[in-house]
Amino acid sequence: MYLEIITPDENVFEGEVESAMFPGSDGSFQVLNDHAPLVSSVGKGDVKILRLHDKKTEEIHFSIDGGVVEVLNNKILVLAESIGE
Repeated sequence: MYLEIITPDENVFEGEVESAMFPGSDGSFQVLNDHAPLVSSVGKGDVKILRLHDKKTEEIHFSIDGGVVEVLNNKILVLAESIGE
């Protein structure tokens, strides 16, 4: 599935992923391939991405300061307020 994370200032991440975990407003949630359509707010916290890289699973983390996530047809779009350091 394809994931894109953008802020008002930059395109932070773009690429194929195996799964993504988000800090939802009411608790964290995970998105896997063929997930049902979804629109949700995300709170401040850690975004955890798993992707296959050179036949190995790679784990990537971003600290997000809130925003919105949309899941539709194996594409995840995250509109983040900002990405923390």
